[in-house]
Amino acid sequence: MDGVNLNGRKFVMVSSTASAVDPDSPTEFLYWEADGVVWGSYTGDTVTHGRFVGTRDGADVSISYAHALKAGGKAGGQSSSRVERGEDGLLRLVEEFRFDGDDTLHVSVCAEVPAP
Repeated sequence: MDGVNLNGRKFVMVSSTASAVDPDSPTEFLYWEADGVVWGSYTGDTVTHGRFVGTRDGADVSISYAHALKAGGKAGGQSSSRVERGEDGLLRLVEEFRFDGDDTLHVSVCAEVPAP
């Protein structure tokens, strides 16, 4: 995945082992990237607003995140994602993550939203 930059790309969650994904209001992620550092924001589904920051090395992205929950409260944790290119040419992020205070490993898949 060298030569691919996540800067300005939007993704939507299509599946997650941590919660059901609402297809009408999936969590949306906006990524930025420069010099191997990634950061961004996300909202939707069960999240009021969230932020993440981390690093990228080739196809591997490692981040820490924190978000506010629509049901009240907050959550945070760490994740490792693999950037893949789908048959349609768009990117996918396959993420393994854990919430702080919980050793359960979760997996989610996010699909890139084509630019208008």
